[in-house]
Amino acid sequence: MHDDPQKREITNRRHFSFRLNFFFFVVFALFSILIIQLAILQFVDGPKLSAEGSKKSTRSVKIAPIRGNIYASDGTPIAYSTSTQSLYFTISPDFKTKNNTEALDIANKLVKVFDEKGDPQKAMTVDDVIRQMDLDFRRNTISTPRRIKSGLTLDEIAYFMEHRSEFKGIDIVEESVRNYSTDSVAVQLVGYLKKYKGARDSLAFYEEKKDEEDELYQYLDDEDVGFDGLELMYQDVLRGTNGLKKYPVNNAERIIGPMEITNPTKGSDIYLTINQQVQLKTEEAVVNQIKKISTSGSRSERAEYAKIGYAVAMEVDTGKVVAMASMPDYDPNIWSGGRISPEDYANFKTALSNGTIREVYAKYDTDKERSRHPSSLVPPGSTLKPLSVLVGLNEKLFTTSSTYNDNGLFLFGKEGHKVPIKNAGNHAYGLLDPAKAIEKSSNPFMAAMVGNRMYEKYKGKAGVDKWDNYMKQFGLGVLTGSGLPGEITGTVDYYHEAENASSQSALVRAAFGQQARYTPLQLAQYTAMLANHGKRMKPQFVNEIKTSDGKLVQGFKPEVLNTVDFPDAYWKEIETGMSKVGVQGFDGVSYTFNRKTGTAQSSVAGRTADNAVFIAYAPADKPKLAVAVVIPDGGFGGWGAAPIARQIFDAYDYEVGLKGVPGKSKDTANNADAGANGADGTNVANGNAAQ
Repeated sequence: MHDDPQKREITNRRHFSFRLNFFFFVVFALFSILIIQLAILQFVDGPKLSAEGSKKSTRSVKIAPIRGNIYASDGTPIAYSTSTQSLYFTISPDFKTKNNTEALDIANKLVKVFDEKGDPQKAMTVDDVIRQMDLDFRRNTISTPRRIKSGLTLDEIAYFMEHRSEFKGIDIVEESVRNYSTDSVAVQLVGYLKKYKGARDSLAFYEEKKDEEDELYQYLDDEDVGFDGLELMYQDVLRGTNGLKKYPVNNAERIIGPMEITNPTKGSDIYLTINQQVQLKTEEAVVNQIKKISTSGSRSERAEYAKIGYAVAMEVDTGKVVAMASMPDYDPNIWSGGRISPEDYANFKTALSNGTIREVYAKYDTDKERSRHPSSLVPPGSTLKPLSVLVGLNEKLFTTSSTYNDNGLFLFGKEGHKVPIKNAGNHAYGLLDPAKAIEKSSNPFMAAMVGNRMYEKYKGKAGVDKWDNYMKQFGLGVLTGSGLPGEITGTVDYYHEAENASSQSALVRAAFGQQARYTPLQLAQYTAMLANHGKRMKPQFVNEIKTSDGKLVQGFKPEVLNTVDFPDAYWKEIETGMSKVGVQGFDGVSYTFNRKTGTAQSSVAGRTADNAVFIAYAPADKPKLAVAVVIPDGGFGGWGAAPIARQIFDAYDYEVGLKGVPGKSKDTANNADAGANGADGTNVANGNAAQ
């Protein structure tokens, strides 16, 4: 049976019509979806995409902020920033660094301009310029711009801008330059700056800054940042916030519109507790004393190996550090530009660190010679004896009226292996109470009455633990709480002695100031604690923090870290002893003072070094200032260190006043009287000499 052609034609037309209608429906649906998507794109996503597009066509350049200043307590600038124009040189890929003919040509042309247009006081030679170019990459990578000269004059700037094409690789850059007082005030405490790109991989503090997302707080590679001391400790306070230059660009990175500039915010200023005049007098006193004792003809005073010295002066009731000297020091301007030359580093590397909080050695020609001399970290020696007496009294090992017959020798240990403890010079002081034991600095008293009795009371390691606990309560063997970067806890050897010898040996030797080494700052904090009867004050260095326009951000508040509660009779006993300690250099003082000398011994490379240590506070009845002085290889503490403390007390008395009235105010009043009465005491009003 054959299909009807007519019916087949009708069927085909129906199928075609259906397919055509379906096709138009699909096309209509697709167009509808497209229109809806376009509407969403325009009205919903449009603003967001427009903002993204705008962002992609905008470039921003960060402007480093100007660093805040650091002032002494009287407002004298110690570290301050200035805005300046600097000339930089960048080594291009085709620049030949080996054959420096091209470099010499540029250097000669630069020096000619410097001589004609620059400040004569900032004159540079061709060798100076070549050294700054750093062609052998001793300080910089090849891509790092080298600063050739800072502080360009207007004439220099105008000339280089006009003749830019004549100086290959030269750029003029406006930047902030850190300047330091030429008086070198507490330079190791203040610290120095380095380039951020050199600091970020060296210090954990800057490692964390890498993840900063806010452009205002992001660091620039060539920005100068604090690397030590207060410059590092207060980096976030001193830095401020970035400025920003924003400008639109096309896809060829060409600027197509006006630039928007957000100015950087200057960092806050910090005002130190350091009194500039007391600090400078302290530094001078240390340097002069080292020179004196190293060349003295007196046997008692002579200390031929003395080369370094440290001193800290701290207010007893506030914790304010008014002077901190680590000598010798250096001119911190050698760090200008966040870099130091190899020559300067070789000359000053032993003076860069703060010896009052870290272990620092003097400069010697060889490591072998250095190993024969002690560092800044020495045992406290006899300066620990007031604390030994306090421990003995508090542990009921003896009373304030107990006596001990010092025949010049105390023996301890097993029979047949007795170890002798003697006094300096083999002296025998006879019958001693605790106060007189401090006055005479009796080693046998401390060994027998404190160390050995502690051993007998506690036996074994428990006695050493007890001793260690007392030391830590007085800030010895723990951080002082100052917050200074790099501060150490000192070293404790009495545990090592207990393990390798005996607990008895550890306690006996520790009782007269051996078996541990502490920093000068720790000794100053301990001395202040003796003076204020048991309050361990946090050493502080900043009086105020202010914005650049003078608004107070943070003031000063004393902070007590811990307290020790002993009966008044115990404090009185050590004060009686300390008031009678023999000492040099305090003749004729106008104030009372309590003190303790120390001749701390260090075993170094087969020789025994005598280190001069001295602690004191004044006035004795109402203590205001505590001082600690350490002169490694300085001999007897009473001769090598005490005269320095005298000059510190005198300087403080003159500038601040040990009794609340500065001595200089009296001088001012006397000068005023002299002006009214005549310099020779003649009364100007009546012409008669004063009777």
